Amino acid sequence: MSETNYDISIIRPQLNSNDFKLRAKGTAPERLKAIKKGLLTLHTLELMATTTYRFQLTKADTELNRQLIAAMCNEMTHYQDFQIKLYEYGFKPNPFRWAYWIVGFVFGFGSRILGEKMMLKTGIWVENKAVNHYAELLETIEWDDDTKKIVEKNQADEKGHVHNWQNFLHSREN
Repeated sequence: MSETNYDISIIRPQLNSNDFKLRAKGTAPERLKAIKKGLLTLHTLELMATTTYRFQLTKADTELNRQLIAAMCNEMTHYQDFQIKLYEYGFKPNPFRWAYWIVGFVFGFGSRILGEKMMLKTGIWVENKAVNHYAELLETIEWDDDTKKIVEKNQADEKGHVHNWQNFLHSREN
């Protein structure tokens, strides 16, 4: 798979009313099944990521908190991206996605209690898992072009989060 460049400084890409389409018609059932599984996976994992960042935030006026807010907003955008795609394909979100909210809470609040370095290490670990998951889903699912671009852009964002948290961690260790 070739590496595609995306501007990860754009946290919330613009959408127009013409960007929304009903996508299921004419799609083979086995392909729809794979797309559904992929979208449900990404949707629930983005809820977990959003919740992790939400519960890592403190009241402190710090650059780390500013970056956590930006990352949380970005993950909220990803969550919305996949919710929209689920509905465009005629699917519904997983009714048990609340379990991923709980996991995000445990990761976020737990790492915050353990300190800034653990928050950063948790962010790096979670985002690396996301990058790998995105890669697997990009490789194994035949996405439509519009959805594939969103999956690629969101993967690029996750790589940016890894890089950002690694830089913060290195600056704390020196």
